[in-house]
Amino acid sequence: MSRVGKNPVAVPSGVTVTLAGGQLKAKGKLGELAMRLSSEVEVKVEDNKVWVKPLRETKQARTMWGTTRNLVRSMVTGVSQGYTKSLEISGVGYRAAVQGKTLQLQLGYSHDINYPIPSDIQIKCDKPTSVQIFGADKQRVGQVASEIRAFRRPEPYKGKGIMYLGEKIVRKEGKKK
Repeated sequence: MSRVGKNPVAVPSGVTVTLAGGQLKAKGKLGELAMRLSSEVEVKVEDNKVWVKPLRETKQARTMWGTTRNLVRSMVTGVSQGYTKSLEISGVGYRAAVQGKTLQLQLGYSHDINYPIPSDIQIKCDKPTSVQIFGADKQRVGQVASEIRAFRRPEPYKGKGIMYLGEKIVRKEGKKK
């Protein structure tokens, strides 16, 4: 039995949630998100609350119950507040800068890396060693952060590379004489 799915998703003021043709749309100040609903669950919008209920008592229906409820919650939070991921760059000469719709990264390679910023994402570099990624879609923000981090993953010997803010790198001991 899903404990998450039992609770309704509260819709804050300024956000409208509409249900039409097996698709749920949330619209707020930060944009509009849409999600295709599973045939295993029933979704109702009543007085600023979204209720999700399973249609059958199968394992798949119970699984989709909690999953759908959390996806709806992520959509509503995204269009009202948005999501942020912060990256930290560590290493001598490693830096980032936003130039127009491109994130320019200098990560110790012989060339600069130019990452085109997607239209639904905003990227800020307050300092040359920090990158903030902001957007309405939680999955998309995480995906962009992961793609940027993949250009130079943190290495365990000196800790150089791009890491999430607050991420701990397990350090290894170097060679011994």
